[in-house]
Amino acid sequence: MMKRKLNENDQPVPTESTPSTAKATPSDDATFADLGLEPRLLQAIASQSYRKPTAVQAKAIPLILDGGCDVLARAKTGSGKTAAYLLPILQSILQRKQTSATPSTSALILVPTRELADQVAKNIESLSSFCAKDIQAVKLSDKLPDAVQRSLLASSPDIVVATPSRACACLKNSALVLDALGFLCLDEADLVMSYGYEDDLQSIAASVPKHTRKILVSATLTPEIQTLKGLFCRNPTVLNLEEAEAAEGDGLTQYVVKCGEDEKFLLIYVMIKCQLIKGKCLIFVDDVDRCYRLRLFFEQFGIRSVVLNSELPVNSRLHVVEAFSKNIYDILICSDEKELLGNEDNVADDEEPADAEAETQKSNGKDSSNAPSKKKRRSKRDKEFGVSRGIDFSNVALVLNFDFPRTAKSYLHRIGRTARAGKTGMALSFVVPKEQFRKHIPTTIDTSEHDEKVLSKVTKQQTAKGKEVKPYNFDMTQVEAFRYRMNDALRAVTQVAIREARTREIRQELLKSEKLRRHFEENPAELHHLRHDGELRAARTQAHLKHVPDYLLPREGKKALTSENVGFVPFKKIRDGKGRRGRITKGKGRRAGGRKADPLRSFKARSKAK
Repeated sequence: MMKRKLNENDQPVPTESTPSTAKATPSDDATFADLGLEPRLLQAIASQSYRKPTAVQAKAIPLILDGGCDVLARAKTGSGKTAAYLLPILQSILQRKQTSATPSTSALILVPTRELADQVAKNIESLSSFCAKDIQAVKLSDKLPDAVQRSLLASSPDIVVATPSRACACLKNSALVLDALGFLCLDEADLVMSYGYEDDLQSIAASVPKHTRKILVSATLTPEIQTLKGLFCRNPTVLNLEEAEAAEGDGLTQYVVKCGEDEKFLLIYVMIKCQLIKGKCLIFVDDVDRCYRLRLFFEQFGIRSVVLNSELPVNSRLHVVEAFSKNIYDILICSDEKELLGNEDNVADDEEPADAEAETQKSNGKDSSNAPSKKKRRSKRDKEFGVSRGIDFSNVALVLNFDFPRTAKSYLHRIGRTARAGKTGMALSFVVPKEQFRKHIPTTIDTSEHDEKVLSKVTKQQTAKGKEVKPYNFDMTQVEAFRYRMNDALRAVTQVAIREARTREIRQELLKSEKLRRHFEENPAELHHLRHDGELRAARTQAHLKHVPDYLLPREGKKALTSENVGFVPFKKIRDGKGRRGRITKGKGRRAGGRKADPLRSFKARSKAK
C-alpha cells in the first residue's frame, strides 16, 4: 500500500487523483507584482486603478501560471474572476511568443451570453493595452455572417471569446482550429449549462486536445458544475472562496417592504419622485410586459428610465449596459427571463416562465386562449440573454426587486449587482403577503403568490451568512396622500398602451441597431448621442403629475415619509442651495402671485383653534 506524502504540518499533500479545495487567505499587503506578472500587464493593471489583487486573483493567478492542474474557482459576483483567468492567459501568450512566431489559437473562452462575451472582450482589450501588438483577440457573434467569422479566424487569433453555440458552429465548418489550444475557460460555468448548451459542450470537449488546461469559474457550486467538471477537467484544484465572500459583503444593506400589489407602484413613485433614494437604480421585474408597464407609469410623472430585456436587439442591449455604466441613465428596468437556475428546492422552481401577454390577460380576468402561443413568443426572445449574472454594472447604488425573485438563488445573484469592489449599496425588495395576493387585479402577477415562501428562504440564507434583511418602514398615513396620483397614472397605462409601446420600442431599436451599426463602428465617439430613454407615450399624459405639490408633503418634509432614516445611498454628490437649478429666470417658471401661479401652492389657510 502506497503511503501519501505529508507536508511540514503533517497534512496530506494533494495528489493527481485527489482534488484539493483552497480557502481564501490572501495577504493584506500582497500586490500584483508579487504574482510574477509581466511588466506590460502590470502597467495595464495600474492604468485600471487596481490597487491589490482580490482573494480569487491572489489564489488563481499563481495556480494557473504554474500550469500543473486544471482549476475550478468559485467566488462571489464582483470579486474579479474575469481578471483572475485573463491575466495568466495573457502572460502565457506573451511568453510563448518570445520563443515561437507561429500563429495559433491559445485560449478559447466560453460564456453564456453575448453581453458577457462583449464584456470579456473589453477586459482583454484593457488588460492588454500595453501589449496590443502581441495579442489578437476575436469575439464571435451571431450577428456576424459566417464568411466574416471565417475571415476573422483565418489568422489564428490568440484568444477567441464566444458562446458555446457559436464556437461549436465554427468548429464544425473548420473555421476554428484548436490543435494548439493551451487554455479552455468557461466563465459563469453553471449558467453555461443552464442555458441549454449541453450538446455544444459535448462537441467542444471532443475537439479539445488532452494537453489543454481547463479553467472553470462560477459564483456558485451547483450540480451543473459537477457535470462540467466531469466533462472537461481531470482532478482540478478547487478554489472555494467562501470566507472572502462574507468579508467583502459588508457594504451591502438589505431591506424588505411588505405591501400590496398596487402599493408597489405607489411606493416606488414616492421613493423616486421625493428623492428618498439617490444614485443609480437597477429595478428587476418579472417579465417584459412589466418592464413597459413600469416605464410608462414613470413617464406619467416625468421620470426618465430605460428598459433592458431579451426582445431588444443585441447591439441595443450592449449599448444600454455601456451607457448605464457611464451614468447616462439613472434608472434601468430589467426583466431577467433566465433567472431560474439549478434544482433549488422551491415551490416556483418547476414552473416555466409564463408567456408575458397570456399571463397579463389572465391576471386581468380575460381569456388567454387567443393569446400567442409560448413557442411563437419565445422565438422572438434571445435565449442567450441574462441580467442578474455575468453583466458588470458599474456603481449601482440600489437594486430594487420590484417583483420578488422566484428563488433564493436568483435573489443572491440580483443583489450582487451592487456593493461591488468594496463599495456600499442597498438592496430593497417588495414582497406581497399571501392575504393581499390578487387584491388589485390590474397590477397582479402569478409569481407574487410565492413571495413569502421565497422570502423565508432568503432570510434563512442571509442569516447563515451573518447578515440581516431588515424591514423598510414607511409612514403610510403620509404616503396615502399620493395614492390618487398613482391611480391616475395607472389608469393611463392600459394593456393596449403597453402592447403598442413594446412594439414601437422594438421597431425603433431594430432601426437603430441595424442602420447605425456601421456608422458607429467608424465614429465610436458619437455613440453617446444615441439614447434609449425616449418617451413611449401612454394612452393619455397628464402634465400635472410630473410635479409634486408642497401640499402633498408632510409638514416635516420628505424624510417624514419613512419612519427610519434609511435608504439614502449617496453615490451622487448632493448640491447645496447655491448649486441647485432652482433659480428662476424672468419669463420662465411659475412664481407665486404671478399670472401663471399655481393656486394650490399660493393658497394659504389656517385651521380654526378648537
